[in-house]
This record gives sequence, C-alpha cells and structure tokens, in this order.
Amino acid sequence: MPVQEPAARLNAALAALLGRPRTVLEVGCASGIHGMLARRRGARVTGIELDAVLAARASRALDEVLALDPEDRASVSAALGERQFDLVLVPDLLDRARDPEGLLAFYGQFVGEEGRLLVSLTNRDAWPVRLHADRASAGYVTATGGVPRLFSREEALRAVRRSGLELLEVSLNPMLLRGLRLLLDEDFFLTLRHGESMDTGFRDLTAYEAYLFAIRPFEVALARLAPRLLAFQHVLVARKTPKPGPLSLTVGLLTMDEEPSVARMMDEVRRYAPDAKVLLVDSSLKDQTPVIAERMGARVLRQLPPRGHGPAMELLMYEAAQQSDALIYLDCDFTYPPPVLVDIRRILESGADVVNAARVRHRPAAMPLPNYLANKTFVLLAQLLNGMPVADLHSGMRGYRSSVIRAFDFDGEGDALPIDTVLWPARSGYHVVEIPIEYQERIGASKLRKISGTVWTFIRLASTLRVGARGGESYDSWPGVDGRRP
Repeated sequence: MPVQEPAARLNAALAALLGRPRTVLEVGCASGIHGMLARRRGARVTGIELDAVLAARASRALDEVLALDPEDRASVSAALGERQFDLVLVPDLLDRARDPEGLLAFYGQFVGEEGRLLVSLTNRDAWPVRLHADRASAGYVTATGGVPRLFSREEALRAVRRSGLELLEVSLNPMLLRGLRLLLDEDFFLTLRHGESMDTGFRDLTAYEAYLFAIRPFEVALARLAPRLLAFQHVLVARKTPKPGPLSLTVGLLTMDEEPSVARMMDEVRRYAPDAKVLLVDSSLKDQTPVIAERMGARVLRQLPPRGHGPAMELLMYEAAQQSDALIYLDCDFTYPPPVLVDIRRILESGADVVNAARVRHRPAAMPLPNYLANKTFVLLAQLLNGMPVADLHSGMRGYRSSVIRAFDFDGEGDALPIDTVLWPARSGYHVVEIPIEYQERIGASKLRKISGTVWTFIRLASTLRVGARGGESYDSWPGVDGRRP
C-alpha cells in the first residue's frame, strides 16, 4: 500500500470516533483504511467493496472482504446472515446510493446489542457547495448514473433516526481549507461524478499529520460555530439503545502495596457482588497483594515496571470490557464503600451507561482540606469548559457498561484518566448518572501524586474540548435511585 494512500482516504472525524470495538463491519470499505485502524486496536474487521482492485487492497489490510455491491441487499444478507457487529461503518457511501435512507436502515440491522453505527454524509449547505449548486444540479452524476444526494444537517439527523437507532452525537469534517480549493476548481464535483473518494487533498502523509496536529483543531472549532455552512461532512454516531436487564459484571481493583486491605476487600466484593468476576491490576513487587487476591479467586494482571495510575486503569477497563457486560471499579483502600456496588449495578441495569460515585458534594471528614479545595476547583473549571455539573472528576469508584468503554480510545499515559472516562461519555451523548457516597478513612498510605495529578488534570480538561459537543444541562433525576444525570 503506498504511503500516501491512508492520508488520501482517511475520514479524520470518523477515524477519531472508532473507539476499540471487538468486531467491525465497514461498508464500501475501499482500500480499508478505517478498518485497518480498528484492526490495529484489536478488532476483527469485515469489509464490503464492489471494486475488484480496491477489494484486493482491502483484503491485505482487513480480516475479511466481501466482494459485493453494498447496495445489493439480498447478496449482503446472504453473506452476513445473522452476524452482528460492535461497530458498523458507512463512510462516504450514501451520497452515491440509489436509496440512502433505506440502505442506512438495512445496515442498522447488523449493529449488535449496544453496538454503534458511524456514518458520514456530505453537507449540501456548505458554503462552497452552495456556490456550485447550480452546476452540480445541471448534469453531474454518480458512478451509478444518478444525481449525487447531498444532505442538509437536518436531513442527515432524520436519516439516522429513521434507521431505528438512537442518535448519540454529530461530529464533522470542516470545510474551511477545502473550500478554498473548491473555489478554484471542480475537483469536488468530478469526484462525485466518478464515484471516487471525496477526500483528495493532503496526499503527503507528513504534511497531513502536521495538518491534523496544528491546523485541524482550529478548523473544527470554527466549523462547530456554524456547522451548516462550515462542515464538509456530517459524521453521525448512533447506537442500538441498551435494554434494561441483568448484566454480567466485573469488579475491578487497582492495587499497589494493598496487603493490609486486599483480603477484606475481596470478602466485601463477594458479599455485595457474589456472581461478579474480580479483576485486579497490581503495580508492585513489594508485598503479597496479588498472591492473596489470586488465592481468593481474582484474576491478576501485573503492570511491571509500574507506569502509574492512568496506564493501570486503561488496562483494567479494556480487559474488563472483553469479558463482561459491565465494569465497576473501586479503590482497594476502603475509602469507597463496597455496599454501593449494589446500587451502581442496579442503575446500570436500569439503562444508565456510566455511574459516577461522587464524594465531594459536601466536604467529607476523611478528606484533607487541600484535596477537597483542589477537587472543587477542578470541578468548577470542568463546568465552565463543558457545561456539565459533575461533582467529582477524580472519583475512584465508577460503573460502566462495557459498550461505552469500547466506544472510546482512552489514552492512559499520565495521571487523571478518570476525567476523560467521565467527561468523554457525557459530552458524547451517553447517560451519565452521579450518586452521592460517603468517603471513608483509608487503610494504608495514599499513593496520590499531587503535582503530576494537577498538571495532568489541566491537560485532560483542555483536551476534552475536542471530544463530543455536549452543552450544559441541569441535572435530571434518574428513576428509582438517589442519583443525578449530567
């Protein structure tokens, strides 16, 4: 595969939303660039591509490629049967489809339980496109012989909702730099006429990566101010809505020299979640914590040499998401009360996606005043930046549906990862619930790295601005529990 090809075909907004799914179906996969990215994150990827040359390239990048017309529903149904996928990708296909809304609904049936669908649609109302609209409607045709179907933002939203899936988030690829090129030539409409990739710029990989790092964030920020005019493509995320009901559970523990408390904690977990798997990530060789946990039935993963709290949490979350429907993690030092496991599980099983156990709606007696004031400062900053009144950004006790974990590519390098793991889902349309808990005296010494944690808190709060587009809303009551939903 030529080095410039990924840059030429990459849909940057769609790629940023891939997460870490287990199984992927890419419809109209071309040479398979998006599926290849998902495969590098551990997914098994199936592509559908009619063009023989592109299908041959994709077969070298993906696990399986079906040489079929994506619009031939009978053939696709026969090939896929009853298969379901964590993620179905439909990039740059519906603009050229004979029945785009029907095709979208058809592929929606292959989205697995709590799985997601990502679709990109060219924006009819982007300002350079509107300038060319008279020429576009006067004879430009797609490879199938039809007039390209471009979508307004409202039409894109309506098409996804009619697929029977729940719309989570609307992202975009910006039009600003692309618009300058469209004013100079008709490359955009030539690509529509020939049914080729719509992203023909930035063919040099180094230049493209520089664009992604230095220019694109500002382009996206500006485009979000007026997406109807400044977005080249609408990129939409939808999912199969979770059904209330029982969830298989993993209880996760992050440990480092927790020998005084680990046996008692294992007993408490067994008491309040007797059917749960226990997964422990340990980052020390100094004591018998992992030996005790393993002897009591936990699965133990070692982080050696220790790399810090963030990488340990990243390992814990993605391992748990492979083996259970839900994860609840808590610190092993008894600052978080194990009986709350029952409440968090009940809320998740009622339909919530994330449950945040908040310690600091009022100052806990067991929390030092400097820690409390720092936490409240971070919370205030998060509210100003994100518009969401989350009361505890650094909680060491949370519950997640595993499908939400797989929907994101969390980077654990550095401290303060709990900020990303609560704000990203909230900004991306997931149901995040917050419940108050009692914060208790810890057993053993604190491992908190105050300076590093503070620096990483500011870094993560700033980087969260690029994720999702959730605005501020007041708390709502979650039915049947003493909880709040941002």
